[in-house]
Amino acid sequence: MDNYIYLLIIVITVVLGYSFRFLTISGSIAAAMVGILTMLGLHIQGLFLLGVFFVTSSCWSKYKRMQKNKVEERHAKGSQRDWQQVFANGGGAAVVSLLYYFSPEPVWIYLFSIFIASSNSDTWASEIGTLSKKAPISIRTLSIAENGTSGAISMLGTFAGVSGALLIALLAFFLFELSYDLAFLIFIFGFLGNIVDTFLGAFFQASYQCTQCHSETEKTVHCGHKTKKTRGFSFLNNDFVNFLSSFIAALVGFAVYTLLYV
Repeated sequence: MDNYIYLLIIVITVVLGYSFRFLTISGSIAAAMVGILTMLGLHIQGLFLLGVFFVTSSCWSKYKRMQKNKVEERHAKGSQRDWQQVFANGGGAAVVSLLYYFSPEPVWIYLFSIFIASSNSDTWASEIGTLSKKAPISIRTLSIAENGTSGAISMLGTFAGVSGALLIALLAFFLFELSYDLAFLIFIFGFLGNIVDTFLGAFFQASYQCTQCHSETEKTVHCGHKTKKTRGFSFLNNDFVNFLSSFIAALVGFAVYTLLYV
C-alpha cells in the first residue's frame, strides 16, 4: 500500500512541476523515472530529500526571473528542465538508490545524499549567485566576469552553495538517522561537487561566441546563426558538467568512506 501512496506523490509532483513550468514533457517523464527508482530503494525518506532539492532549486530558478533574463541568454537552456537536466542532477542519486534496493548497505544512503547535496549546492550557487550586486570573478582569468559566466564565483553564490549542501546534509542526518561524521562528510563532498563544477566550467566546458552580437554563450545557435566555439570540449556541455561534478564528488566521498569505515 505504501508504494502506491509514494507513486501517487511522484505523479502529483511531476504534474505540478509541469503545470508550473518547472519541467518540460521530457523532463517530467525523466523526473518520474528518477522518483520511482528513488522510491524503490530509499522510500519516503529518499523521495523527501529528492523533493527538497527539486522544489527549492525550481523555486530559486523562477525567483526574480525578469532580472535573470539577460543571464539566460548566456545559458544553453532556461529554467524549465528537460530530461537531460533531470538525469544530470538526479540520475546518479536514482542509480544509487536502486543499488540500495538490491544491497541495503549504509554506504548507498551516504552516496545518495552526496549526489543530492552536490546538485543542490551547485543549483543554489548558480541561481542565487546570478543575483549578486557585485560582479563575479572568473577562476580562469582571475578577472571580473559577467553574471552567469561558467567558472565564475561570487561571495553570494559561494554562500548559497554552502547553504545548499548544508541543508541536504542536515536533512539526511535526521531522515536516515546518520552519525554526525557522515552528515559532515555529506556536507563537505556536496560542496566539493559545486567546486568541481566551477572548475570544469572554467577550464573544460564548451563556450561559444555569437557571430552576430559577439556575446559569449553556451548556445550553439544564437541570434539565429551558428555560434563559434572559443574554448573547451564540444561534448562537455553544462548538463554533462553537472553530472560529472556530482559523480566526482560521490567517487571521492566513496574513497574516504572506504578508508574510514571499511
